[in-house]
Amino acid sequence: MTVSATTTASAPIDPYGWVEQVVASDPDRPAIATPDGRQLRYRDLDSSAAAYAGALAASGVVAGDRVLVQIEKSVEMILLYLACLRMGAIFVPLNTGYTDAEIDYFLGDSDPGLVVVSPAREADAITLVNGRAGVVTLGEKGDGSLADLAARAPAAPPRPAPDGDRLAAFLYTSGTTGRPKGAMLTCGNFTSNAAVLADSWRFTKGDVLLHALPLFHAHGLFVAVNTVLAAGASMILLPRFDAGDVLGWLPRASVFMGVPTYYVRLLGETGLTREVAAGIRLFVSGSAPLLAETHRAFAARTGHQILERYGMTETLMNTSNPYDGVRVPGTVGPPLPGIEVRVVAVETGAPLPDGEVGLIVVRGPNLFKGYWRNPAKTAEDMRADGFFITGDLGMIDSNGYVHIVGRGKDLIISGGYNVYPREVEAELDALASVDESAVIGVPHADFGEAVVAVLVPRVGAVIDEAAVREAMTARLARYKLPKAYVIRDALPRNAMGKVMKQQLRTELAAVL
Repeated sequence: MTVSATTTASAPIDPYGWVEQVVASDPDRPAIATPDGRQLRYRDLDSSAAAYAGALAASGVVAGDRVLVQIEKSVEMILLYLACLRMGAIFVPLNTGYTDAEIDYFLGDSDPGLVVVSPAREADAITLVNGRAGVVTLGEKGDGSLADLAARAPAAPPRPAPDGDRLAAFLYTSGTTGRPKGAMLTCGNFTSNAAVLADSWRFTKGDVLLHALPLFHAHGLFVAVNTVLAAGASMILLPRFDAGDVLGWLPRASVFMGVPTYYVRLLGETGLTREVAAGIRLFVSGSAPLLAETHRAFAARTGHQILERYGMTETLMNTSNPYDGVRVPGTVGPPLPGIEVRVVAVETGAPLPDGEVGLIVVRGPNLFKGYWRNPAKTAEDMRADGFFITGDLGMIDSNGYVHIVGRGKDLIISGGYNVYPREVEAELDALASVDESAVIGVPHADFGEAVVAVLVPRVGAVIDEAAVREAMTARLARYKLPKAYVIRDALPRNAMGKVMKQQLRTELAAVL
């Protein structure tokens, strides 16, 4: 079945136009507040973004250059993002947990014009970059060499002509084979999706978003921040998620966005009450499936039904439970306006009727431009009819609501972060004591899923679990690290020699 909706939303094709529109009509409108008392208005966003754009240009960045960014969540990171939008550079945020080995790959693949790191990382970054790009620093308190340069007010480069096809950002995403791929997102992707979300979720300039998500992730930056800017609303920017801190700030906000893990942890706080949540008009969950029992427990405690939606790096947001109407636990709602969602047979690609499970494919202005320097993978995932193959399995019910029932290719979503087993397996298999490995996701009360590694030792070798943990800590971001290691003589395989991961998931479901 295919379901879609039409949109009447209008939006600028240049996402920096959001800021300019507010500055033209109401420059003193609040934009960002922080727990330490910092407050920025939209005119501050505009002037600071111009200053940072000037600093980028003075550092050699021109329109179309990639700016590789690995800094802590901060107002400065948002200003740097806006500066890139303003001058036409391509913003490439990286998880702050990535190791040097992972960053080295991103450097080689993205070929950046500039690398921006936290001041404490400067010496290490210079060594790692090794002349492949310039290196500047930017700290969460507005310190660092890029901030110093911006303070000297270099001339901002001219604004490029509005162009919905212009690349705005890369986000790296992996498959189950190969290395991470840069998903190329355009100005038009951002403006169309944010306009639809702002309209669908009834955002107004009076809304205040309590922002506890990371900024290197599509959810925190391209859903949360973009939607706020598109509506001319404001946000309270928390440095990280802490359940106690969130409860303390909830009364000052009207919207909260989180991953399922956040809601599980909030439910663990005695301070989560109807009174504390009374001023919130919308709780949104995404980045991983929300358990129906979490949905029901949150509604019982707060009187609020969480709105669950569905998206991915390559498509931004695809579907959403309705703002007005029934929010069905365990579903991700109908397609957003202007976006088509189809469920097709895995083998043939033929559309399936209501209620039948198949492969979810998506088409609309939200679709990315392709994978950076990887036309073969782009062609593999993009059908001739313009639908993108999500890799997710699901069905559409008789009311048009999309149900996600599984994920192809064994993707693990732990605490809202994607973990791709093949990437972890490659690091494990490189160890001298390991003959082969299989990485799976198992149920976890807090993270939804947790990473578990099954290891087979080489002949004559003994696997030292402590040594394996130490080696993986140096090679992988923390969220990718297995929470348990299971040593087996062999991996279960079918008649074709394929590892039967579903059998392992069943056998090890209670390992934690």
